[in-house]
Amino acid sequence: MGSKNKLRRFKENETFPNVIQPTREEVIGNFLHKGRWHSFFNNDHPIVLELGCGKGEYTLALARKNPFKNFIGIDIKGARFWRGAKTALKENLTNVAFIRTQIELIDHIFAQGEVDEIWITFPDPQIKYKRTKHRMTNKEFLKKYHGVLKEGGILHLKTDSEFMHGYTLGLLHGEGHEILHASHDIYNLRSSPEEVTGTQTFYEQQYLEKNKAITYIQFRVRY
Repeated sequence: MGSKNKLRRFKENETFPNVIQPTREEVIGNFLHKGRWHSFFNNDHPIVLELGCGKGEYTLALARKNPFKNFIGIDIKGARFWRGAKTALKENLTNVAFIRTQIELIDHIFAQGEVDEIWITFPDPQIKYKRTKHRMTNKEFLKKYHGVLKEGGILHLKTDSEFMHGYTLGLLHGEGHEILHASHDIYNLRSSPEEVTGTQTFYEQQYLEKNKAITYIQFRVRY
């Protein structure tokens, strides 16, 4: 994508009521919406996050299927979720929002227990050891998720990376977290959750066309 096109999308994002693009200082200081997300949506429905939402396809699909839940896609690349935000407005999906920020700031964006559910869809597995701190299911990230999730809140990890799947399973087992469901090939199970197999991201569709297995873990973090 050309730089001019990115700048145009960033500017257009600023006009969208369902997009928030705070500076890092605004997030860390005293973020306006922290603890007030139900006021943002003007309802008391459960709040569900998609971390690393990309173009926002998964966020949109879940929002269409679950009108009585609020969905927030988070990604640092606003030019990507521009499409999702624009589509949500066109379809009048009032239960959708997008935030352009770094995921490691999640505990500055949401208050303790404010979030009901978290989806992590096709994150970069960060395979090199020196990149461990960037893996979205490492110990530090899990602690942050636990902080913003309500008691009993559920997390979902969906990835084509066997490495990421195995790393996460090992960490969850080792730390005594609760694994509700785990599959090395979710599309080849006789009975799979519809919210998992009934919704695909753009890249997921490409993986499936190449017969690449999609892994899935549903779990609760316990501390």
